[in-house]
Amino acid sequence: MPTSDRKRHTLKIEGVELQLAHPDVFDTHWVGQEELVKQLLAAWLVVDDADLPLNPRLLGKPGVGKTSLAYATARSQGREVYFFQATMDTRPEDLIVTPVIADNQRIKYVASPLVTAMLRGGVCILDEGNRMGEKCWASLAPLLDGRRYVESIVAGIKIQAHDDFRFCATMNEDASTFEIPEYVDSRLQPKIFVDFPEAEEEQRILKDNLPFADDEMLDYVVDFLQRAHRGGERYTVRDGINVARYALKLVKANGDNPLMAYRTSLKLILGEAVLGEVE
Repeated sequence: MPTSDRKRHTLKIEGVELQLAHPDVFDTHWVGQEELVKQLLAAWLVVDDADLPLNPRLLGKPGVGKTSLAYATARSQGREVYFFQATMDTRPEDLIVTPVIADNQRIKYVASPLVTAMLRGGVCILDEGNRMGEKCWASLAPLLDGRRYVESIVAGIKIQAHDDFRFCATMNEDASTFEIPEYVDSRLQPKIFVDFPEAEEEQRILKDNLPFADDEMLDYVVDFLQRAHRGGERYTVRDGINVARYALKLVKANGDNPLMAYRTSLKLILGEAVLGEVE
């Protein structure tokens, strides 16, 4: 059985001491699309002692709020949340345990955010999971089925997930990603699709992120985003927040009128071509 120190910053498994990661804490809210929250919570629910949680994946274009949805949903349950940002350079040991040289020249083993969540009974959000290669997914295969463990080759230990551990992967719909292996695909269910919000929800999201913004500026941005969505453009709420934020700064710094500041911000944030595309 693993044992931990008083401050819970380290933990021993099979005689190997692991340095644990810290949970991620930041101010993020999920506004609107409550059905997505219900779908995610249902995936994590355990309905019987013989039941297991599912490992959902959130799919959608970059910037539609997949990460915010997962984080806000997990925090609404009072859970610790740990992020792991996947990249094309991610190695299996990065996902599990990494050896580092400590001050005394001894090897120290550092648990990844994923492993820390496993041990602490938290939630791990594997962000942009389809940027990882197959070797990384293979190392997670036993975690994502009924076995619920990972093995660290470098530390020589097997790590069992806490009963309260939950997992979620976010995946972007773009070209710079790997195909998910079939044996992993069946372990990452259900697929929850996150789409662009409706105009009213978009207005609420912008207001939630920019409570100091006046309605006139938010109306400009929401109108732009909704026309962009209808036109099949890639622009998201994240883009809209950046456009509105910079436009407000232009108004404050230079005394620009809101419409002029909005148009300037569009051009400088998203590129001059945007004015012809959706204006």
